[in-house]
Amino acid sequence: MCGLIGTIAALVLGLLIASAKGSHDTQSAQVKQMTANAFLLDHLLSQYGAEARASREVLRLVVVGLVDRVWHDSGVDAPAPFEASSEAEAFNSQIQQLSPQTEAQRSLHARMIKITAEIWRTRLLLFTERGEAIPMPFLVVLVFWLTIIFVSFSLFARPSPMVIGELIVFALSATGAIFLILELSQPFGGLMQIPSAPLRNALMPLGG
Repeated sequence: MCGLIGTIAALVLGLLIASAKGSHDTQSAQVKQMTANAFLLDHLLSQYGAEARASREVLRLVVVGLVDRVWHDSGVDAPAPFEASSEAEAFNSQIQQLSPQTEAQRSLHARMIKITAEIWRTRLLLFTERGEAIPMPFLVVLVFWLTIIFVSFSLFARPSPMVIGELIVFALSATGAIFLILELSQPFGGLMQIPSAPLRNALMPLGG
């Protein structure tokens, strides 16, 4: 019976690690995509002309505020409903109010609107995906099964240095696996968090 429970626990443990790793990788890819889009958007604004300089300045405030909100909100147990920042609203308004005069500017303006929408879509995905990596009932059942296995070992094995050493190794292995799951489920906090520096530093300050 303990062998069956141990096999099932191993399967559940593997599924939880795979789920947490997949969620972590997905959100890491979304952050990288957002970084690339922010850099590309700034490049398009610079090509548009001097009338887009104010929008570029606001874009830098938007990116910094976005980083602060994404990484800060990860530590909140019950996040408030999503609400766009004032900088984001101002940036959207400025982009919409640009008046292209040439065919090149019209093409750049259409691309900027599209990339801006992609950035906000990615931000919403990061918001909605928060806290979905680990099904907590699975984790609770897994801990219960591991407790049963430990108790069974203690009941049927005579105390000896070898048995105690094996129990310690087993406990450390199980604890390390659960710790890995918990860390991967917090991509914007903890020891394995997605770094914010690439996105925060994606846009260099504008020159004078």
